[in-house]
Amino acid sequence: MGIRRVGFVAALAAALALTACGSDGAVDQQRSVTVVGSGQVSGAPDTLRADIGVESTAGDVTTALNETSEKIRAVADAVVDAGVDRKDVATQQVSVSPQYASPVPGGSSQISGYVATNSIRVTIRDISKASTVLSAAATVGGDNTRISNVAFAIDDDSELLEQARKAAFDDARGRAEQYASLADDSLGKVLTIKETTSGQEQPASPGTFERDVAAAPVPIEPGEQELTFTVTVTFALN
Repeated sequence: MGIRRVGFVAALAAALALTACGSDGAVDQQRSVTVVGSGQVSGAPDTLRADIGVESTAGDVTTALNETSEKIRAVADAVVDAGVDRKDVATQQVSVSPQYASPVPGGSSQISGYVATNSIRVTIRDISKASTVLSAAATVGGDNTRISNVAFAIDDDSELLEQARKAAFDDARGRAEQYASLADDSLGKVLTIKETTSGQEQPASPGTFERDVAAAPVPIEPGEQELTFTVTVTFALN
């Protein structure tokens, strides 16, 4: 009885091994080629975004916050008067932090005051007004005005993206067809597509403005913005 059982188990194991081998042999791995295509198009930016903030230092939190609130309201009104739509002015950050005096030998640091900051993000949809808007903000905000993260953008870049996407895919297909020809194969259907995009925003230079450069209009040159589209495509080979 024990011998029969061992023989049966051995026979079953052998049958399973043959079945597995047969299954692997029956599945033909899909032959394919993976290529990377790129497309690049250019367009003139029509929007400028900037973070405009003010900073105040006071002996207590309330005074510091009140001063920044008053100044940032004046800055917001100034940029609106300079041609920015009120809906394109949004609070970006509000913060307050303590300042510490240098400790005496053997002593510990003590809070000497508080620094409050308040910033707004301004979207300027008329590039021709950008210089005036930034100058007005810095002038009204005073010496503690901070302007940063200035960047050009194309507000509606959907058409440019379509052009870049098509150029990238055509480039990928052309590469794949060449490889298929070199391998004496023909190109089959698309198996996978993975895309990446870059260049939707570009920083303006200079990126930070202080009060002393705001007396005259700030020079702004949008130039052209390049959108680059990269696509990785896997094609079947026939």
